[in-house]
Amino acid sequence: MLDVATSSMQKEASMVPKVSLSNLSTEPSPSPLVAAIWEALCAEAVNASAKDAALTRAMNSAVLYHASFAQALAQRVAIKLANHDLDHDELLAVIAQAFVGNRNIVADAAADLTAIKERDPSNTEILTPFLYFKGFVALQGQRVAHWLWHHDRLHLARHIQSRISEVFGVDIHPAAKMGRSIMLDHGSGLVIGETAVVEDDVSILQNVTLGGTGKETGDRHPKVRRGALIGAGAKILGNIEIGVGAKVGAGSVVVNAVTAYTSVAGIPARQVGKRHFNLPGITMDQTLSEPEYTI
Repeated sequence: MLDVATSSMQKEASMVPKVSLSNLSTEPSPSPLVAAIWEALCAEAVNASAKDAALTRAMNSAVLYHASFAQALAQRVAIKLANHDLDHDELLAVIAQAFVGNRNIVADAAADLTAIKERDPSNTEILTPFLYFKGFVALQGQRVAHWLWHHDRLHLARHIQSRISEVFGVDIHPAAKMGRSIMLDHGSGLVIGETAVVEDDVSILQNVTLGGTGKETGDRHPKVRRGALIGAGAKILGNIEIGVGAKVGAGSVVVNAVTAYTSVAGIPARQVGKRHFNLPGITMDQTLSEPEYTI
C-alpha cells in the first residue's frame, strides 16, 4: 500500500513543471515599477554596505548577488519560511513556480513596497521593508500559498500558511483574496479568514481580525474595499462590506456593513463624524472628523 502511495506521489510531482531560481534571472513580469523598485533596492543595499562593512555579506546575499527583483524576493521568502519539513531549496523551487505561474505576484510585491515607503512615516526606503518588515514578507508568502491553493496543492498551501503564522505571527488563509499596494503595518496578530477579500490600496494595522461570526460555512468573512483603513486591534466579523475609503477606528468591533467614505468606531462600531472624500488607506489619516451637528 505504501508503494502505491509513493508511486502516486511521485507521479503527481513529475507533472509539476520544473522551475528553479535561474528561471527568475529575468523578471517574470517586467514593468517600469518593478525595474524602479529593483534599481532602488540595489542602490540602497550598496549604500548600506558602504556605511557598515558588517552588513556586506548580508546585502550581497539578500540583494546584490541576484539578477532580478524576482530572484531576490523568492530567496527572501524562502529563507524566512524554510524548515526541516520543506527545506530552503525545495521551498525556493515552489516559490519560483508560483512567480512564473502568476506573473502578477512579483509586480504586486513591488506595488506593496511602494505603498509602504509612501505611507509609513518611520520608513523612507525600499530596502528596510524588503528585509525587515514581517507584514510585507508574510503577504508575499500568502500570495504564493494562494497560487498553490488554486492549483489544488492544498497541503503545501497550508504548510506555507502555518510557517507564516509561526515565523511572523500573521495568519492569512491561502484562499483569501489580497489586492495590491497593501500595507500590513507591523503585522503582529493579524488574522484574515478563508473567504475574506482585501482590495487594492488598503492599510491594516496590527492585531486586526477579519473573521467569521461562528460555525457558519460558505462565504462568511469581510470584504474590505479599495482604500480602506483598518485601525489597530479592530475586529471585523461576518460577511460584511467595508466600503471604499472607509475608516475603522482602533479597537472597534464591527458586525455591520460600513458605508463608503465613512468612519466607524466603538463596541459595537457606530458611524462617527462626517463623510470624507479621500482614501485613508493611502493617506493614513486616522483622525475622525467633527460631526455634522451637535446637540
